Amino acid sequence: MTEERIFSEIDEELRSDRMNSLWRRFGPLLIGAAVLVVILVGANEGWRWFKSDQAARSSDQFYSAMELLDNNQRDAAIAAFDQTIATSSGQYPLLARFVKASVLADEGKTEEAVAAYDALANTGSNTRIRELALLMASALLVDSGDIVGIQTRLAGLMAPGNPYQGSAREMLGLAYYKSGDLEAAQNEFAEVIANPNTPVELLNRVQLLQAQLQAEGAPIPSDMDLFLSQ
Repeated sequence: MTEERIFSEIDEELRSDRMNSLWRRFGPLLIGAAVLVVILVGANEGWRWFKSDQAARSSDQFYSAMELLDNNQRDAAIAAFDQTIATSSGQYPLLARFVKASVLADEGKTEEAVAAYDALANTGSNTRIRELALLMASALLVDSGDIVGIQTRLAGLMAPGNPYQGSAREMLGLAYYKSGDLEAAQNEFAEVIANPNTPVELLNRVQLLQAQLQAEGAPIPSDMDLFLSQ
């Protein structure tokens, strides 16, 4: 998405309910991209197991469950993912747990999905995987405005140098917005924009969200005035 296109959309669509529309648009993309990252990581780790019969069976289990999901047989898919979690080897149980959580979220079973992500965050051995689970749980809590729950999950992710720092601040900013605290939301988005290590796609998305906040009357943080005027 080009900068010209982004600001064209802002000119055409800024309204009081625009932030909700943006979250509906970008939220699933963020969650879907995160799941894809997990699948890719898991596939890479699981490659060493692929040549064994056990790993081949695990692969068959997982992708059979994915096929059921693709065919919209959700109950059967969840049962198949449970079977994969219980009996498969390598990284396939981890992948199955993430995908099952995303299915629960897609079905509107938010509490169950958050609990599934929290369980992943509490039992995983890989730090980045645990942090990703916390990020995804927080994304599901945005609409509830559960600031404390989101802050608790994301506190460690917002440390300097953490690869999820920008996404964590984006989540917290959205939660502040949903709770009605536009100034706090603006401050979180400003932190993302000011960070030179923010990925371009995240930067573009947060600039769009920040523009909506300004349209609704949120003040620009004083230390960002010069930056935004450039």
